Amino acid sequence: METAELENVPPEFVEYLRAEGIEELYPPQAEAVEAGVTAGENVVASVPTASGKTLIAQLGMLSTIERGGRALYIVPLRALASEKKAEFEAFEDFGVSVGVSTGNYEASGEWLAEKDIVVATSEKVDSLVRNGAPWIEDVDCVVSDEVHLIDDASRGPTLEVTLAKLRQLNPSLQTVALSATVGNADEIADWLDADLVDSTWRPIDLKKGVHYGDALHLDDGTQRELPTRKNEKQTAAIVRDTLEDGGSSLVFVNSRRNAEAAAERLADTVEPSLSPEEKAELREIAAEIRDVSDTETSDDLADCVERGGAFHHAGLAAEHRSLVEDAFRDRLLKVVSATPTLAAGVNTPSRRVIVRDWRRYDGTAGGMQPLDVLEVHQMMGRAGRPGRDPYGEAVLLAKSHEELDELFDRYVYADPEPVRSKLAAEPALRTHVLATIASGFARSREELLGFLSETLHASQADDPERLEQVADNVIEYLERNEFIEREGEGELSATGLGHTVSRLYLDPMSAAEIVDGLRDIEDGEKPTAMGLYHLVARTPDMYELYLKSGDREEYTEVAYERENEFLGAMPSEFEDVRFEDWLSALKTAEMLEDWAEEIDEDRITAKYGVGPGDVRGKTDTAEWLLNAAEQLAAELDLGVSPSIREARKRVEDGIKEELLELAGVRNVGRKRARRLFDAGIENRADLREADKSVVLGALRGRRKTAETVLENAGRQDPSLEGVNADKSAEAAAADGSSGNEGDAASNGEEGDEASADADQASLGDF
Repeated sequence: METAELENVPPEFVEYLRAEGIEELYPPQAEAVEAGVTAGENVVASVPTASGKTLIAQLGMLSTIERGGRALYIVPLRALASEKKAEFEAFEDFGVSVGVSTGNYEASGEWLAEKDIVVATSEKVDSLVRNGAPWIEDVDCVVSDEVHLIDDASRGPTLEVTLAKLRQLNPSLQTVALSATVGNADEIADWLDADLVDSTWRPIDLKKGVHYGDALHLDDGTQRELPTRKNEKQTAAIVRDTLEDGGSSLVFVNSRRNAEAAAERLADTVEPSLSPEEKAELREIAAEIRDVSDTETSDDLADCVERGGAFHHAGLAAEHRSLVEDAFRDRLLKVVSATPTLAAGVNTPSRRVIVRDWRRYDGTAGGMQPLDVLEVHQMMGRAGRPGRDPYGEAVLLAKSHEELDELFDRYVYADPEPVRSKLAAEPALRTHVLATIASGFARSREELLGFLSETLHASQADDPERLEQVADNVIEYLERNEFIEREGEGELSATGLGHTVSRLYLDPMSAAEIVDGLRDIEDGEKPTAMGLYHLVARTPDMYELYLKSGDREEYTEVAYERENEFLGAMPSEFEDVRFEDWLSALKTAEMLEDWAEEIDEDRITAKYGVGPGDVRGKTDTAEWLLNAAEQLAAELDLGVSPSIREARKRVEDGIKEELLELAGVRNVGRKRARRLFDAGIENRADLREADKSVVLGALRGRRKTAETVLENAGRQDPSLEGVNADKSAEAAAADGSSGNEGDAASNGEEGDEASADADQASLGDF
C-alpha cells in the first residue's frame, strides 16, 4: 500500500512521510490500515522490533486528531517518553501539539488538556485518573506501547488496570496496542476487542545463531567462519569481526559488574579502529560524562568512551545513559555492553547483538536461571535497522556442542512465552483496589468485582475465584488500616486518609508504615532526619540497599546506637527476616543521611557499592515519600510537618540544615550553596546585599552563572560587568570542592511538562 493512498490522516502527514523517504507502507502497517487503525478501530499489532510499529501508532493518533479528537501514548519507561515526544514533535509543523508527563503523581496535569498528543508512562496515566484529570475522559485514542509488559510483575498490573479504566471511562475509545511477537497475542486482542495484526515480517533480514568453536552457526542452517585469535574471548572476536565489516555491536550481560568489565575489555578491541576525528569527538563526550558526576563509575565510563566502548545499566545517572545512547546511535561508540535495561524499548540499533549471558541469578530460585525466550528475543530485536544496516545478526555463545544444540532449541527456534496477567497478587491489588474505590469506579464489593472482571486477568483466569479471594483480603486490609469504610448494604467508600493515600500514589502498605511511625512520635518531640529517612526506607515503595557480607554485624551495632531515633519499635534480633529488613532500611537511611550531610557523591558510591544512578534514584524516592509523609501528617493533624519538610528538602538538595535557604534559590544547588556559605553568604538576603566580587569568586569566576544566581535571588542590579572575582573567595571555592558545576538541575523549577527526572531505580537491572 502506498502512503499516497492513506485516508483520514492530515495531508501534511503524507507529505512528511514522503519527505522521510517513505513511499510505501510495510506489510504489517498496511494490515493495520486494512484492520481500521485510521478509521477508529481497535488494533493490536504484534510484530518484531524495527518493523514499523510506531507508524501504526501514528496513523491511529493522527487520524483521531484529524477527526477533532486527542490521543494518549502510554510508554513503559520515562526515557522512552522523552524519546517519543521528540519524535512526535515533528508533527508540530502541521499544527499538532505534543506534551509529555512522567513525574509528579499528585498533579492532574491540566495543561495537558490543550495538547493533541500526550506521551506518559502508565504510572502517570494511572495517577491522572486517580486525581480526576477531567481531560482524560476526552481522550479518543490510546496507544499502549510495549503492551506485552503486562506480563511484568512490578509494572504490568498498573498498565492492565489503567487500560481497563480508560476503556470504562470512554466506551468508544480507540485502543491501539503495540507488542513484541508473543505466544498469545490473540488473547490480548480479544481482551481489547481488537483486530490482530500478527506478523513476523522485518524490513531487513535478522539472522539468529550461535557462535561455537571458530564458526557462526545460523538459523538458516549455514555456517560462517569466525575464528578467535590466541587469548581472545568469543565476544571480542565477534566485536572485532563486526568492526571489520563497518558495524557496531551491542553485548548483553547479566550484571552491572559484568557490563563494566566487558566494556573495559572490549574498548581495547575497538580503540585501534578509531579515526582521529572519532577520537576527538569521543573525548568531548567523555568530558560531558565526567561532568555528570564525581564518581568512580563516571570516570570508568568516560575512560571506556574515549576508546570507543561503553557500558549501560540502571546504576548510571540518567544523563550518563542518554549520552551513551546518543553516541551509540550516531555510531561513534562501536560497542556497548549492557544489562537488559537497554532492551526495553529505547531506540539503540546495532549491526550485531551478542547475548553473552543467557542465565541470570534468581534469588527466589536460589541460583542461576535461564532467561525467558521473550526477553532474549527482545534483545535480539535490537540488531539491524533499515537505512543503517544491510542486515542484523543476533548471536548467542556456546562453550560446548551440547550447549550449541540447547541454545538453538531454547532460544533460536523457540516461540516466545504467552503474556500472563500478574494482577491477582496482594501487592499489586492493594494500590489498585484503593484507587478504584477512591476514584469512584467502584462503590461496593460487587462493583469492584465487576470492574476486575474487565481485566486481562479475568479473561485468562483458570480459577476465577482466586481474584475474588485476593480482592476480599485487600478490602479487609484497607478497612483495618482506615483507608476505606463500609456503609449500608455492602457499600465501600474511601476515608479522607484513603483519598490522600490514593492521590499520593502510595502503596497502602507504605502509607500504613508511615502513619504508624508518625503516630509513634510523642507530642512536642521533633523526629530526627535519620528517623524519618529510616521510616520511608522501610516501606515497600523504597528498594532497600542489600546487606553484604559483614554488614549485619556493623548495622546491628548502629541500630542499637541510634535506636531512640527510630519511629516504631525495632524488631528482635531473633526475628531474622524482619530484623534483616530493618537493617537494610537502616543502611539505606544512612546513605540518605550521608547525602544530606554533604558527603561527596564519589565517597557515597564507594562506601555503599552503588552507582550514581542509585544514589539519585534513592534520593528521588525518599523526597517523594517524605512529601507523602508530610501530607499524611497534615491529614492526621500530627504537628510534625515542619520537621518532615526540612528532612525532605535536605535529602532533595543534598545539604545540611544551614544551607536550606540558599539552596532554595534557583540555580544554586548543593555545591554552589556550600561555596557561597563558606564565603560568608548565608541566605537569600545576603545574596542581594553581598559584595559582587565575593559572589563571583565563590562561584569560581563563572560570570554568567553568578549573574543568573543574583537575578534569581532578587538582586536589583545583577550585572557583573567590570567586576573581578575576589581571589580569597575563589581560592576557598577551589579548595572546598573538586566537584563539577552541574548541580543546578536539582533546583530548576521544572513543571510537569518539562519533567525528565531520573528513574526511581532499584539495584535491579530493569
